[in-house]
Amino acid sequence: MTPWGQIRDAIERHGSCALVSVCATRGSVPREAGTRMVVTYEGYHGTIGGGALEWRAIATAQAMLPNGAGSRKSSHALGPDLGQCCGGHVELLTEIFDQSSLAEIEARASDEVESVRPRRVYIFGAGHVGRALVLALAVMPFDAVWVDPRPSAFPAMMPGNVTAVAPLHPQHILADAPPGSLVFIMSHSHALDFDIVDAALRNPNIAHTGLIGSATKRARFEKRLREAGVAANRISDLICPIGVAGIRSKEPPMIALATAAQIVMLHEALAQIAATSSAAQARTTA
Repeated sequence: MTPWGQIRDAIERHGSCALVSVCATRGSVPREAGTRMVVTYEGYHGTIGGGALEWRAIATAQAMLPNGAGSRKSSHALGPDLGQCCGGHVELLTEIFDQSSLAEIEARASDEVESVRPRRVYIFGAGHVGRALVLALAVMPFDAVWVDPRPSAFPAMMPGNVTAVAPLHPQHILADAPPGSLVFIMSHSHALDFDIVDAALRNPNIAHTGLIGSATKRARFEKRLREAGVAANRISDLICPIGVAGIRSKEPPMIALATAAQIVMLHEALAQIAATSSAAQARTTA
């Protein structure tokens, strides 16, 4: 999720590496401020939006690589300068790192670890849908915790942003969930599904809880949750069935695709709420 590991590897292989960052935007642009792309002699990792802007940025960065550590800012009007229909304006910062930059790279990487915490997504169940969902989230900026009490259910290899755990009582892992966590449940057992849903809905740190299943399953779970004393507003917020509307296939990869899209939508809505709250707080304290 951060580029510093790629930058360190590129310096080890080639001696230098570039980081291209979108530092400011105006109007309609392909990517937002803060977007970054790592450029090496061999190619690039990530994207600042594609098109003519990106190809010019890559060429500029690669031309700067032999010159050693340094930086350059550039300004781009997407319509007049590059012929892109977006019509907005982008400011880029191109930074070159080499062996002399290693201390700076370590410091910046450490700062980002402290300041940027990816959203935690709990995935309960290592069956067909769970496996497909983990793969769908592999390239997304989430800290995925994959939970199943059957250790043998997990594949031998898994994406780097995934931690697999096999606790005897899976629902107990949610006690340590960080604020704003998302929970999606698709275990091998309806009884276990219920225990996890119950624990998730009682935990205020869980922002959203999704449960695989039909409308009938939801109705049965709602009845039992009410009888168990779970707050009515939390029960009504339960997402079941899971996945964005419009995808009708019940093939595991399709369910996973629809669910991954739903997770992104929930994440972006929560991020917007947090940004609005921070801006309001800043105005109050100013």
